[in-house]
Amino acid sequence: MSSTQHYRAFAVSVVWTLALLTLGSVVHATESSLACPDWPTCFGTMMPLMEGGVFWEHLHRLVAGGLIIIFAAATFLVWKDASSGRGVARAATAGLALLMVQAVFGGLTVIWQLPDAVSTTHLTLAFSFLALAVVLATLTSPRRSGRAPLGASVRDTLRRWGTAAAGLIMAQSMIGAWVRHSESGMACPDFPTCLGQWVPPMQSHFVAIHFTHRVVGVLAVVAVIALAARLLTRPAPRHVRVAAWSAVGLVGAQFTLGVISVFTILDVVPVSLHTLGAAALLSNLVLLAAWGWSAGEPVITQSTSDSSIAVDMSLPAAGAA
Repeated sequence: MSSTQHYRAFAVSVVWTLALLTLGSVVHATESSLACPDWPTCFGTMMPLMEGGVFWEHLHRLVAGGLIIIFAAATFLVWKDASSGRGVARAATAGLALLMVQAVFGGLTVIWQLPDAVSTTHLTLAFSFLALAVVLATLTSPRRSGRAPLGASVRDTLRRWGTAAAGLIMAQSMIGAWVRHSESGMACPDFPTCLGQWVPPMQSHFVAIHFTHRVVGVLAVVAVIALAARLLTRPAPRHVRVAAWSAVGLVGAQFTLGVISVFTILDVVPVSLHTLGAAALLSNLVLLAAWGWSAGEPVITQSTSDSSIAVDMSLPAAGAA
């Protein structure tokens, strides 16, 4: 199996996870989370009548099962062929373990009747797996060696600002999961104020959770725009500039979808797209950060003695045997 096939397997896992996260949001928004009262079967069978809430809940389970099969196959093939390196293989194994734990938490949400902590953990693990899958797809991408080299300032920006922005979006996604599963989505029914005030009274934990999500959301917008501004004001290669503009577009769309979700009283479509937007934005920022940290990306280095320029094409650390 070639490294190109490894990349395709991980890239499919990323896209599949994005679809699964969106479908999970549809399940919650349509109040179908307990349409199948048992787990892993649905009304005692693996093939229930697919109608109403059962359709969304069981479809979610089937798609999740498909992701486990796809990623397990990718992990097996990476171990079978060492061209991508043992570091990638170990990371893939960790991803498979994470995916299995996440599936168990999905079962516990049903068995224990949707406790907030378990449901929030379930969604948080899904976002964590998505981030790892993006890193694996980046490390195995066949386009790495053919890209324009990164300048030292661009790489430093990707490492520091890209990682910080990705971490902030991950934190915001976790808070968003808490908002969803604590039923705090309409704790602030107005916008841009909350209960008619810029800083609402925190007498209710529902309001506190929702307001925290809004505050961190504003910080996320600022962080992403700041990252993009730093990249776009430097001589960054085209693929970095495209990703930076994409991040700006995604964070703008995500913020807008959050506002629409409030005004439509958590309608299924904007709420589900809001989840997809968070996942897509996280993927975009993890990709940018991974470009900065990956030793396999070509880098422009400048000699201090004669100002000559060289291109560093060292192999990725993850590829070491």
